Amino acid sequence: MAEAKTKQFTILMFPWLAYSHVHPFFELANNLSAKSFHVFFCSSAVNLDSIRSKIAQDSPTAVDLIELPFPPLPDLPPHLHTTKNLPPNLTPALIQAFQQTSPAFNEIMSRTNPDLLIYDYFQPWAAKEARRRGIPSVYFATAGAAPFSYFYHLFKHGGDRPFPHEEIYLTDREKGDDRPPIKFEIKDAEEDEGAFSFGVFDLSNDVVLIRGFRGFDGKYFDYMSELCNKRVVATGPLIHEPNHRIGEENSEILQWLSKKERSSTVFVCFGSEHFISMDQIREISKGLELCKANFVWVVRLPEEGACLEEAVVGGFAGRERERGLVVEGWAAQAEILSHGSIGGFVSHCGWSSIMESLWCGVPVVAMPIKYDQPINARVVAAAGVGVEVARGGDGCFSGEEVAAAIDEVVGSEGIRRRARDLSERMRREAEAAVEETANELLLLCKCN
Repeated sequence: MAEAKTKQFTILMFPWLAYSHVHPFFELANNLSAKSFHVFFCSSAVNLDSIRSKIAQDSPTAVDLIELPFPPLPDLPPHLHTTKNLPPNLTPALIQAFQQTSPAFNEIMSRTNPDLLIYDYFQPWAAKEARRRGIPSVYFATAGAAPFSYFYHLFKHGGDRPFPHEEIYLTDREKGDDRPPIKFEIKDAEEDEGAFSFGVFDLSNDVVLIRGFRGFDGKYFDYMSELCNKRVVATGPLIHEPNHRIGEENSEILQWLSKKERSSTVFVCFGSEHFISMDQIREISKGLELCKANFVWVVRLPEEGACLEEAVVGGFAGRERERGLVVEGWAAQAEILSHGSIGGFVSHCGWSSIMESLWCGVPVVAMPIKYDQPINARVVAAAGVGVEVARGGDGCFSGEEVAAAIDEVVGSEGIRRRARDLSERMRREAEAAVEETANELLLLCKCN
């Protein structure tokens, strides 16, 4: 008698519109499709185009891409249906437009008829719709377990009880940045803003997924599980391995790096969704002049029409041409971090950047800007794989402090060795994390 064919379960994945959410969701989707799930991936057209460009450069995917239609909005054309390079003043408009896609998403859910929904922070309404249909849903947190456990602790206990891990804290200045950046539009009497904060954990069926791995931040996973009374599963770092094919957009950088000594260079980049002020750009240029390391600096100017020469210390580009490379706009971060000459990453400490840096065995010079980034910086420092740049009481850093932190990281064999050791551990544990995630989701599908 022929053996009965095992049912293939279907998962619908629905991330928030930030690249720092979309790409980890897509890596998870690829991992799950390799574990015999049929995966649908829903996002805006511009985000799906970004994914298709990656697919074209690398291996094919079994994941089905589904476009999420947006209502027509004059101030928010389709190329701005993402947070990448979105002007800060349009962030509220994007989030509100995203809330208005719920009817279109409900139609997608009807069409795909999934066995499981994996959803994100800004759309608790998607999990509620899944519940109404009798479909289990799981929240996937693309930020780290440390900031989630810290903020959830404050949500539940306020100032009545100290956070159990004293290395994690916020300064008074940083506490002003811990609120969501948007006032949500409440659709009905059953919704409130709590659903858009830690209510997303309550809506998750039995399991919560968090990006990371227990060999690095396991104690924060354990505390998060205690707080939300659910199984909290580490998905692994969800890193897309660079293909190392030198294209026109990064050939100059990689060729320049190939002429530098091993671990002699820092990569300076603050991501595609955050800007720093012109004054602080000037201090960074001063710090790069003062430090002993070579550098590749990716600069995004905060003001339209701003000139780099006006932002940096006078004559900076000319004086540092041999020791440094300045790139305006964008560079291939993963490819640069994996280059052997990189010995440190000057970063805003977004979780995706932290995961990429540690995956490549590169220690971090931490210069957090807001939200979860200061906590990520403290996790890195506590693990001995990075140094946080000291700041003044106004929250600003000086060129001297930037230089001191860079020289400490690049000059310390101990810090660089710990980063390499952590990279090896991440790579050993990555497949086990994928397996555990798939097994937990399979169990949910079978029990439904």
